[in-house]
Amino acid sequence: MISIHAAAAAGGYFLANVRAIHSVGDSIVTFLRNTYPSTLYGNNAPACEFELLASSQLSAEPAEDGRMRLLLYRVTMNEHARQAPGRGGRSDAGALSLDLHYLLSAWFDNAEAEHIAFAWTLRQLHLHPVLDASSLTPAAAWAPDEIIQLVPAELSTEDLMRIWDAVVPSYRLSASFVARVVRLDPDEDREQFAPVVARRLALGREVKP
Repeated sequence: MISIHAAAAAGGYFLANVRAIHSVGDSIVTFLRNTYPSTLYGNNAPACEFELLASSQLSAEPAEDGRMRLLLYRVTMNEHARQAPGRGGRSDAGALSLDLHYLLSAWFDNAEAEHIAFAWTLRQLHLHPVLDASSLTPAAAWAPDEIIQLVPAELSTEDLMRIWDAVVPSYRLSASFVARVVRLDPDEDREQFAPVVARRLALGREVKP
């Protein structure tokens, strides 16, 4: 699940801006890239790069072998989050609530390297399914308490083959998961409420009638 509420502002809370969709995928790839080990069990780990793809790039062979490639292949509306009450008493009726569906695929020409890198990646996402604000790229203006939760998703054989039949090569070892819930704030709400940047308190003597 992804719960996205951005920084506090006068009169309420902002949600994420339109950069949030890209920020989620970029954050996942950056996290995997930064935590991939150089050695595993005393031996060199297979060389592996992590890459976020645009939809048109899936059909293109990578320039170099040894890659785990992340593709956002579907975006759906999340009806339940859209109807949920906002934070701080603020209505989020104007927010757009989305689920992001990702396909993670292995691009190797060696079976051992492919299986090791793929297994490590799945285990890493299983052990660390939550990314906090310190791990999220800042472009989407995430709040300090922001978190992202990744949920495994099972694709049927038919759905998986439908994706791969549309590209060349026709299949790569892959797994899918969903990031829930990305909530995008209308721009006019951001213009109406400026972020709180300072607080001023004054002391005075109480005057009694």
